[in-house]
Amino acid sequence: MSMKASEMKSPQSTVACALCPHRCTLREGTLGFCRARKAEGGKIVPLFYGKLSSLALDPIEKKPLLHFYPGKNILSVGSLGCNMRCPFCQNYEISQCDEATAPLQPTTRKIEPEELIKLALQTRVEGNIGLAFTYNEPLVNFEFVLDTAKLARDHGLETVLVSNGQINPEPLEELLPYLSALNIDLKCFSEEGYRSLGGNFQTTLNTIRKSSASGAHVEITSLIVPGLSDSAEAMEKEAAFLADINPDMPLHLSRYFPRYKAHEKATDLTLLKELQKIAAKKLRYVHLGNVF
Repeated sequence: MSMKASEMKSPQSTVACALCPHRCTLREGTLGFCRARKAEGGKIVPLFYGKLSSLALDPIEKKPLLHFYPGKNILSVGSLGCNMRCPFCQNYEISQCDEATAPLQPTTRKIEPEELIKLALQTRVEGNIGLAFTYNEPLVNFEFVLDTAKLARDHGLETVLVSNGQINPEPLEELLPYLSALNIDLKCFSEEGYRSLGGNFQTTLNTIRKSSASGAHVEITSLIVPGLSDSAEAMEKEAAFLADINPDMPLHLSRYFPRYKAHEKATDLTLLKELQKIAAKKLRYVHLGNVF
């Protein structure tokens, strides 16, 4: 486990975590904003290293990745925790839990990177191309993702990351050489919107830029949430931003449904199709999700 920047001692007997834009400064025994990283013994400890909440062989299209090994499967891995607070979270049971509630997850199991690689290799006969870190926010468990991705590369397996993109530049640059593809969740296209979700807008934009420049395959997902990401003007700006990086970068516009703490009605299908038309003026591939 590397990522030296994530562990820095301060003179006030606190430890600073440099993994994501929250840059939590923690006293001994306290948790970061993500509730998955803790100050312990003068350093930042990932609480859920190797602790899986979900493990499934999924079609690659489910990530969603429609332009990366279409028709293949990928062994999909979920853990616990998240560094955002989206009230519409689809997987809040695992993303919003903490050290106390994690043991209550009925499917949680502990696994080392070597064992996970072995499972991935065994499922090659079922069309598996590698590993996808997904379901919760994988980056709060950075060390496990990095260690496993390095082993995956050694064994000829692809590594996919499905993420909100909330990671600082230094750890991102450490991880990118081992990633084959990413689906990055662009929640909305404003700083104000991101603040309301506990995130940082520019950080996600930077992650998209750097990931694309690294040579990894990148697709973007935007959940169209009423009042947050359903503006035609914002969609024009989002599409222009993505097209400036790569007009062939696929964009998935996903239909929102009430979930967790969000109670607004589901996204209007007519609106969703209108936003698709707007984005398609700049981008070659604009797909609709959650519409069937």
